[in-house]
Amino acid sequence: MKYESQQVAKLYFYGALLVFSLQILFGLLGAINYVAPTLIPVEILPFSVARMVHTNAAIVWMLMGFFGSAFFLIPEETETELYSPLLAKIQFWVFLVAAVVVVVGYLFGNYDGRSYLEQPWYLKVGIVIVALMFLFNTSMTVLKGRRTVITNILMLGLWGIAVFFLFAFYQPANIVIDKVFWWWVVHLWVEGVWELVLASILAFLMIKLTGIDREIVEKWVYIIAGAALFTGILGTGHHYYWIGTPGHWQWIGSIFSALEPLPFFAMVVFAFMMVWKGGRDHPNKAALLWTLGCAVLAFFGAGVWGFLHTLSFVNYYTHGTQVTAAHGHLAFYGAYAMINLAMITYAMPLLRGTAPYNQLLNMWSFWVLSGGVVFMSVVLTFAGVLQTHLEHVMGMDFMEVQQQLQLFYWMRLIGGVVTAFGAAMFITAIVLPPREEPVTRATFAPAE
Repeated sequence: MKYESQQVAKLYFYGALLVFSLQILFGLLGAINYVAPTLIPVEILPFSVARMVHTNAAIVWMLMGFFGSAFFLIPEETETELYSPLLAKIQFWVFLVAAVVVVVGYLFGNYDGRSYLEQPWYLKVGIVIVALMFLFNTSMTVLKGRRTVITNILMLGLWGIAVFFLFAFYQPANIVIDKVFWWWVVHLWVEGVWELVLASILAFLMIKLTGIDREIVEKWVYIIAGAALFTGILGTGHHYYWIGTPGHWQWIGSIFSALEPLPFFAMVVFAFMMVWKGGRDHPNKAALLWTLGCAVLAFFGAGVWGFLHTLSFVNYYTHGTQVTAAHGHLAFYGAYAMINLAMITYAMPLLRGTAPYNQLLNMWSFWVLSGGVVFMSVVLTFAGVLQTHLEHVMGMDFMEVQQQLQLFYWMRLIGGVVTAFGAAMFITAIVLPPREEPVTRATFAPAE
């Protein structure tokens, strides 16, 4: 490695893959509960707890991936060693232990009632401590080294994650106000500051994989980051439609939400244009595949599928149906899971001092894993459209409609099994010993 302190990223990537496996496991258990409600006794694992672990594990492993990506790319961008590798290692173990305590607590009924923020208050404090350790370490590294647009946008996104999480501590008695500020965490993370992290990591990978000029990449990053914040902040209004807020939010939410696909479309154009213009024939083809796939599926999952039900006069009917689940699965996977998997694919050969290894298995995992998630999302989309028609046009009650959707739930379970198989392929490709001989960093240099 060019900078020895980058090695701490390996710890975070292994941890992220471990929690990723946990997320998929509990997702499968939840999908089984849909088609066979009595197979898993409710005394052992209620559906609500399985869903809770599934969604929380998704957030934890993506954050772990972000932390690892930051610890890997910041030394290269700043051209200096990490401020404190020891602090980074301590942070990892504190974060992992906190995550384990949260999951065990959920299984034994120790949780709050706010979706995605179910952690007890003292564990939320632990999360804040982890965030402060991380921000101190990375900020001090950036301050002592070279400044780049990538690190500036990345740090803005990472600081934003920490700041908006503080609203998780605010629980007013008024349920309307509570939901308003609840969305300041949930929405302004995934449709705001997380997009800045995504854009910066994507830009870093484009520079490394294509050899494109940094100035060109930085201009695109500014455009993507600006569009993400411009549309995402007021786009929060599409969550305010039916929670008791004033009616003007239906206009604000609809207008700005309709613009939210723009930054994701810009990412697609950016990624493919950089590959087209770049002159580097990088040996790590799997990393390039994951990077381009991230841009495409982020656009479809977060952009197109989000637009399908974001306008207020459409959302009036689709709100709370399986259309939302379809959008959530494809958006989270395309935008955030895939950028982490792309970074892990690129960084692990460097961290382990080997050539790009097990690439064929890695690229097969891309198609199997992505195919499983896309299949699930398409199936849930059809289920949501049928659900909307049966409930709001035919007037059938909720439980009666659920019986009509059983075929789609079985198909979703099949998609989940395929997804799990693809994830196992990816983890195997990363964890297995490489077949190639150990090499130096020069292997990754562009051909003359």
